[in-house]
Amino acid sequence: MIVKIPHKRSLTTGLTFLINRLGYMISNVITKNMKEKRAERLESIKEAHKSTKTDYSRIEDYLEVISELVELKGYANTLDISRYLNVSAPSVTKMVQKLGDGGYLEYEKYRRINLTQKGTSLADTVRQKHGTLLEFFRMLGINHEIANQDVEGIEHHLNPQTIKQLRKFVTFLKSNPKILESFQ
Repeated sequence: MIVKIPHKRSLTTGLTFLINRLGYMISNVITKNMKEKRAERLESIKEAHKSTKTDYSRIEDYLEVISELVELKGYANTLDISRYLNVSAPSVTKMVQKLGDGGYLEYEKYRRINLTQKGTSLADTVRQKHGTLLEFFRMLGINHEIANQDVEGIEHHLNPQTIKQLRKFVTFLKSNPKILESFQ
């Protein structure tokens, strides 16, 4: 870069001008890089929200709640599901019909909801994911309430391979308590 310093300025003024100009150019490059990184991050978020995982995570939430209700009360109904998921009764009815069509449960209007083998299997998988993540967070020293809240927020968004590796890591830490003790 060639910066022409007017001849009337003194050397000090010229150097000050040059330093200010360089500072301005560096600032622009940094700002541009930050904007590009933010744009990349926004695109990443956009892509993540486009994914079918959003619908799948809702399916997992419903099956998880239905399974827990059946374990707790012996049955599940749309009103209870609505309360636990904090969604409207019509939304529950629509999802229950969709889950029935998908072969995850058996449902008759105004009757109890029963999971099929397919629904029970997926609910068990979600329960195992939840348990693995909860145990991992507890190993990190996070209290149960916060760990459980965090697990609910991320359990449906992790790839099965990630869960598998976390499960192996938790098993490794349990079989090597000295490593875990040195961390805590």
